[in-house]
Amino acid sequence: MKFKPSRVAGGVTVELGPRDRRVPMPGPAEEWAPLSPIALRRILVPLDFSACSRKALCYALPLARQFKAALVLVNVVQTPALVGEGEAAVLPTLESQMKAGAERELKAWVEREIPAGVKATALVRCGSPYREIVAAAQEVNADLIVLSTHGHTGLKHVFLGSTAESVVRHATCPVLVVREKEHDFVPA
Repeated sequence: MKFKPSRVAGGVTVELGPRDRRVPMPGPAEEWAPLSPIALRRILVPLDFSACSRKALCYALPLARQFKAALVLVNVVQTPALVGEGEAAVLPTLESQMKAGAERELKAWVEREIPAGVKATALVRCGSPYREIVAAAQEVNADLIVLSTHGHTGLKHVFLGSTAESVVRHATCPVLVVREKEHDFVPA
């Protein structure tokens, strides 16, 4: 059985396959089973402060309002790999400066982007972005991760990798991936 959009606006065409005898319909004594309600309590939103990650936040906000869920905004500071003599002593200082900057920026995002009535907390972590996002989701017991992807393909994907792809693969909760260029159902 296949369901396809019909030529009539809002209509659906049902095509029966060779093994389908009829369209299943509940009889007078049968009732449709109620759908189990979705319960979202915590929604994790990774932010890298790009317009693309702001778009993911625009998707997470209505979900947070609808389900009265708390948002957990997370930014992962990825310290540059320095190689050579003397750089090992610089890394902790550089990492703490980058973390402090990310904390200030994330606080500004919470103040600017999160409307009154929506609970939000901010986390800054250091390390591998996808690992830290997955770990943060587990630690806060997130019910959903809403993250953006820049949609790199080809060599950019090979060299930059895909944080979103790795999060989808390793997360223990559902993940909503918001593409940079797509048909939106939430205004940005």
